[in-house]
Amino acid sequence: MSQRFDRDVIRTPSRKRSSKSNRGVFTTPMKRKHSWSLRRKANMSPFRSESKSRKSPLTSPYHADRFIPSANGSNVALQEYKFASGYNEENEKANANRSSAALKFQDTLAKELFNGDTVHSKVLKFKRKPKQPKQNHVNTLRVLYSANREAKRVHRKRRYISTHPERILDAPEILDDYYINVLDWSKKNVLGVGLGNTVYLWNASTQEISTLVENESEENAVTSLRWMRDGTHIAVGTTEKTVQIWDVERQRLIRTMEGHYARIGALSWNNHVLSSGSRDSMIINHDVRVASHSINCFSSHTEEICGLTWSPDGTQLASGGNDNKCFIWEMSSRPNQPRWEINDHKAAVKALAWSPFQRNLLATGAGTADRNIRFYNTSNRELVRAVPTNSQVCSLQWSRSSRELISAHGFSQNQITLWEYPHMSRTAELTGHTARVLHTALSPDGSYLCSAAADETLQFWRVFDPEKKKKPSKHREKRRLLAPGIR
Repeated sequence: MSQRFDRDVIRTPSRKRSSKSNRGVFTTPMKRKHSWSLRRKANMSPFRSESKSRKSPLTSPYHADRFIPSANGSNVALQEYKFASGYNEENEKANANRSSAALKFQDTLAKELFNGDTVHSKVLKFKRKPKQPKQNHVNTLRVLYSANREAKRVHRKRRYISTHPERILDAPEILDDYYINVLDWSKKNVLGVGLGNTVYLWNASTQEISTLVENESEENAVTSLRWMRDGTHIAVGTTEKTVQIWDVERQRLIRTMEGHYARIGALSWNNHVLSSGSRDSMIINHDVRVASHSINCFSSHTEEICGLTWSPDGTQLASGGNDNKCFIWEMSSRPNQPRWEINDHKAAVKALAWSPFQRNLLATGAGTADRNIRFYNTSNRELVRAVPTNSQVCSLQWSRSSRELISAHGFSQNQITLWEYPHMSRTAELTGHTARVLHTALSPDGSYLCSAAADETLQFWRVFDPEKKKKPSKHREKRRLLAPGIR
């Protein structure tokens, strides 16, 4: 005689079922007057506390002492089959060697007999299955609350980055010197490069090459150059301790500024102020509009200065030197009182780059003994992250259209690496040079990178998407037209 599972009452050996079963409630062998319905009317539950404000779990069908499955949501036919046939998981594993056709037939037959449930379905269910919607039903709430979520699921298309340069130019007599900076790209799409004692200009729009500066003495080599923001003037530093400012359109030397006692290896513009760093460990700020050009001097470094760059908002100057130190300056800083002194590096700090999308974020790179890229928050003076590169870091460039960073390296791999910030995962590695990559510069739209290496070549790579142009405000245009010129 097959056992039948009663879906209304769970029986235990010590308890008997009353003649009138109460669904979902345990009954005990007591008199009929103590049934649940009578207790509810007489308020005589033995589990009821003396306090009238507190209700007993048995006084309401919605506050039971344990959670009992709903019998209405269970499949009765499936229950009878499993208990009658002695179905369990061990028997099912023993029949795993049956053919796939027999198993498929068993599942199909079970769905037909048990109203869509398979043999593996649960016997007890805590709630009923929701009804299937109509064929043409549209859930308006789903469209409302999932609109933004669907938009986030759109994956960004990965751009293709070629591992081969699109153009290669010869750069004979380029100095294999880690402490100088002789490459820069202007906003007018003109590339300037110092080769020996000469400054050459290459117009990327017309492909024309011209000579701007050629010093008479071969020993007077060009050690640094930097374009003014508007691209009309260029500053050139030499081994003869002078800074020259040239008008590129007229091909004429406007003025020469002195003040250093050794060669000038780093330059950086901040509107009309030009900062120069020298081997004499001094930084001089020049106001090019006035005759007495020297404004102030910073002298906290003890070795040659090889890295110098102003922040995009013009409030902070970062300097790196061969003394393995990096200083953060303000225009109002005193000569020996920088805003912040960074002593984390183990080699000369040359590569410096301010983030264009996050204020006060500075990326630094040092020499062979260090081989790390570090990120600093200059507002709260803390190190954000340090990333090992396994190579000498010579130059850093931020993308203007995405949160990415490019690093150029020397010993021992001589590679150019594209990083995704802030995870710092390597997106691409460019290995076209055969010697250390000393200098890099970005095109005006930020899409092309020019790299200059000790193998005497200039290589051009398409690495970023073009920068979206912003319409200049009328207020900025008026300020630019009214600004005094260079004297």
